[in-house]
Amino acid sequence: MTALATAAVLATQVIGFVVLRSWLLDRVDQQLADFHPPARAYADVLRSDLPDSARLPNTLPSDFRVYFYDPSGRQSNRSMGTGKDPGPRLPVSAADLAMDYERPMTVPAAAGDDNWRVIRYAGPDGMNAVVALPLDTVEGAMSRLLWLDAVVLALVVAALIAVGRWVVRLGLLPFTRMERTAEDITAGALDLRLPDTDARTEIGRLGRVLNTMLDRLQRALKEREASEARMRRFVADAGHELRTPLTAIQGYAELALRPEPRSAGQLQEANRYIAQSAERMSLLVNDLQLLASLDREPSYRQEPVDLLSLAADAVSTAALHATTHPVDLGPLRPPDGSTGTDELELVETRGDPHRLRQIVENLLSNAQTHTPPGTAVHVRVGTARAGAAGGACQPGRTGVSPPLAEGTAVSIVEVADEGPGLAEYDAAHVFDRFYRADVSRSRAHGGSGLGLAIAATIAEGHGGRLELDTAPGEGCTFRVVLPGEPQA
Repeated sequence: MTALATAAVLATQVIGFVVLRSWLLDRVDQQLADFHPPARAYADVLRSDLPDSARLPNTLPSDFRVYFYDPSGRQSNRSMGTGKDPGPRLPVSAADLAMDYERPMTVPAAAGDDNWRVIRYAGPDGMNAVVALPLDTVEGAMSRLLWLDAVVLALVVAALIAVGRWVVRLGLLPFTRMERTAEDITAGALDLRLPDTDARTEIGRLGRVLNTMLDRLQRALKEREASEARMRRFVADAGHELRTPLTAIQGYAELALRPEPRSAGQLQEANRYIAQSAERMSLLVNDLQLLASLDREPSYRQEPVDLLSLAADAVSTAALHATTHPVDLGPLRPPDGSTGTDELELVETRGDPHRLRQIVENLLSNAQTHTPPGTAVHVRVGTARAGAAGGACQPGRTGVSPPLAEGTAVSIVEVADEGPGLAEYDAAHVFDRFYRADVSRSRAHGGSGLGLAIAATIAEGHGGRLELDTAPGEGCTFRVVLPGEPQA
C-alpha cells in the first residue's frame, strides 16, 4: 500500500513539476515574442560615427538583453540591456546561429551553469537580432519546488508507513482474534467459536465458514466418541453375555469329565444347562450376523403382506408364551385421539412377511420383557396418511429413518404398552445399536441391545420407519410405518 501510494504521489509531483516548468517557460517565451527591438536600435548599430565601444541606451525593461549581427553576419559589440550576470553564449557569426527565426530556444550562459531563453529576429538590411531572457528565476523556482516535493514525499511516505501499519493492523485485528481463538480450540476448548461473523465483510464470511466447519468437526468428533463408547459398551455387553453361557458350558463340561459316578438325572440336568447356554450364544451370534447382512446386502422378498393377519399371529404366539402380560388386538386410533370404530380393517403392504413379522414379534417381546408383570400390551393395525397418524413430524416422536413424505398413504402396526415409559435421553437412543436403557447387564432386563436396531433396519429396508412415542409414566408406543399397498 505504501509503495503504491508513494508511486501515486511521485507521479503527481512529476506531472506538477513538468506542467509548472512548461507554464513558466511559456510565459518567458510569450515575453520574448512580445518584445521586438526598435528600428532605431538597428540604425544605431550601423552608425559609423559612434565608437565601437559605445553602447546603446539602456532602455530595456526587466532583464532583457538584445544582441545584434550586422549585415556582414558579424556580432556587433553594441548590445542593449545590462545586468551583473554574464549573457548567453552566442556565436560570433550569424551563420553559426543554430536558431530558427522567432522560435525560442534555450542556450547556456557564457559563464557559469545558468541558462538563457533566446529568440532570433530578422532586422533591416540583412541584420539579425537575438533577444534573451535569463532563466534563473524559472530554474530557481523549479529547484525550490524539487526540494519541496522531496520533503513532502518523505513526509508522505513516513506518514503512509505509520498510518498504513496502524490501519492494516486494525483491519487484521479480526484475524488476530481468530488466531487466539484457534489456539484456544487447539488447546482443547472445542466449544469456542470465532467471534467475527459479519456477513458484510470478507473476514466475517470467512469466520462463518470456519465456524460451520468447526461445528461439523465437533459433531463428527462427538459422533466418533459416541460410536467408540457404544462399541466399548457393546464389547463389554457381548463379553458379559458370552461369559455367562461359556462359564456354564465349561463348568458342566468339567463336571461331566470327573471320574465320580453321577446319576442319570444329574447328567440330564448338566446337558440341559449346556444346551441352554449354547442357545443363548447362538442367538447373540445370529443377531450380529443378521445386522451385518442387512447393512451389507439387504435382500427382502416383495409380495403382498396382510398386516392384520401377521399381527394376529404374533399376538396369538405372544399370548401363549407370556401369560403374565395380557395382549389384545384392535384397530388404529384416529389422529385426534378419539375412540373411533372397533372394526378391524384389511391392511396390506408389500414386503417380506417373515421380516415384518420379526419386527412385530420383537416389539411384543420388548414390551413383555421391559414392563412389570400384569402390564397390558395393545397391538393396533390400520391405515392413515403420513403426517397425521403416520407421524412424519409429530412432537415427542423419535425414529432413526427419514419420515415419509407428508400425505403418503401408509399402513401402520402399533405395539403400545401401559408400562413406566422411557426418559427423554433413553428414547432418543433406544434405536442405537448396542444401546440398552437399563445400565445393568442382567439378562432379566433385556438382551444386548440389538433387537430394536434390527427392527428399525428392516423397516427402513421396506421404505418405512420405526417410531416411538413415550414419556415417563405414560408407557411406550412403537409404531411401524410402511408404504400402503397401491390399489389396482
